[in-house]
Amino acid sequence: MRAYTSRIAAVLGAWLVLLPLHASLLKLPYYWDEAGYYVPAALDFFRHGLVIPASTEPTGHTPLMSVYLAVAWRLFVFSPVVTRAAMILFAAGTVTATGILAWRVSAGRRDAREAAIASAALLAIAPLFFAQSVMVHLDLAVAFFTLIAILTLLESRWILFGIAGILAVLTKETAIVLVPVAWAYLWIERRRDGEVRNSESTALAWLATASPCVPAAVWALYYHHHTGFWTGNAGYLQYNLYSTLSPVRILLSFLRRTYEVFVSGFNWLILVMACVAWWWSKHNPQISPPISPQITPITQIKGATQTEAAAQSEAAHVTGKRGPLHGDEWRRFVLVTGLLTAAYLVMLSVVGGAILPRYMLPVYPPLMIAAMGAIWRLPRALARAACIAAAACLVIAWFVNPPYPFPYEDNLAFADFVRLHQEAAAYLQGNNAATRKRPAGSAPRILTAWPATNELETPDLGYVARPLRIVPVDDFSAAALDSVSPDSFDVLYLYSRKWEPPGNWLDRLPWLSRLQSRYFDYAPQMPERELAARFHLKLATRWECRGQWVAIYER
Repeated sequence: MRAYTSRIAAVLGAWLVLLPLHASLLKLPYYWDEAGYYVPAALDFFRHGLVIPASTEPTGHTPLMSVYLAVAWRLFVFSPVVTRAAMILFAAGTVTATGILAWRVSAGRRDAREAAIASAALLAIAPLFFAQSVMVHLDLAVAFFTLIAILTLLESRWILFGIAGILAVLTKETAIVLVPVAWAYLWIERRRDGEVRNSESTALAWLATASPCVPAAVWALYYHHHTGFWTGNAGYLQYNLYSTLSPVRILLSFLRRTYEVFVSGFNWLILVMACVAWWWSKHNPQISPPISPQITPITQIKGATQTEAAAQSEAAHVTGKRGPLHGDEWRRFVLVTGLLTAAYLVMLSVVGGAILPRYMLPVYPPLMIAAMGAIWRLPRALARAACIAAAACLVIAWFVNPPYPFPYEDNLAFADFVRLHQEAAAYLQGNNAATRKRPAGSAPRILTAWPATNELETPDLGYVARPLRIVPVDDFSAAALDSVSPDSFDVLYLYSRKWEPPGNWLDRLPWLSRLQSRYFDYAPQMPERELAARFHLKLATRWECRGQWVAIYER
């Protein structure tokens, strides 16, 4: 009980640290998929008790996040501040669990405490994690439950693994990947041990690790009964499954996913430093941080008898192994991390129309622990310098965007996007020229593309006080605008829907642009001047922020 109390206190402490770091983001209206699905779905449960949303297109996601947000709103009030503070609580839990897991698998190292702190701190300020910490998406919560599942799996606490896995699956159905990961881990460990296990214990392990399949199956049956689909809807399945099953696309998706995890957002720097540190420690074992005898490794805490623990201790002394990078607990952690990363890479290369880095968030914490475990094999001064350099680069990546299209939600570019759209929404619902030209009681028709359509139609999202008249278009590409009649709208709400910076790599590498167009539906926006000329529009006002922009055109 004392241990659980201290962990809850640690989560609350992390929350109190993260909350002021995100203070400037707490009042922001909802962004993109938040506005398009997750907040409307949670509101449907909050107001009507619906686990399958009615106010937005159902996607088949399991409903735990909607329930969680509805409870937060019931306890306090429905507002962006409450919503984002509730999401930061998941971030705090993930950061705390990262530190605990890093400490446990590094037990026996003199620098285990610093390695654990570095793992948690660098994860907290990684640009993707930092941005997602305030956003109403599912993947950060899944990362939290996945960490708990990894910890309980390593400790052979099968019932607790089952609970963590069930919560992960109820948060997002793709977390079912924990089941084959756990089975592969059990199979490899049983083969490696080469000994007969207690049949009762073995049966419990296999059954408990399979338990997340039960709520997944129940949810699929319930969803099918109410919608006629096992998951998603016709358009969702076409986009996320049927259109992705090309061998070339699967390969390209795999390469993009690998790039997202190991290269983007200065992840490459951490990877390079970890590889250099691992190489250095292999060639300088006598200088690596020594074992600290007062710390008890994870294998001696759970699942090992006194005889086994003594044998492990004796073996460590006899073989001269000098830290958990050579120890059994570290080996098992690396095995689970490798299996989890491979499973996510393969799964998300086969399914998923949108290549969003946040889908890979569940593998970020264990990979950060693994990287820090390697870096802290260096002498303390070098390890500290490496972590400081990494921290500085990660914070820079909050604000510096890559030279190619990327989702704004990967760093604080999403906040610029939201603030620009707030400005545009305030202008459009105010006393602008287009409104003054209309007859009394007649609102101008506004041509724009999603998600701005949702922002202007749904006051709950925080952009407008009343719904505005919208003429929707799929996007601002030439093909989409070809179907728009000049007489169908009065105002054009144009914005940088995609990040297309000067010197865009897709412009410099035509073959890459062709691959993006063919396999990932990439289409550049029509040039602003060309679009205005086509529809005979005049620029009314324009806002810009760090490369993003919004322009309002009127007749």
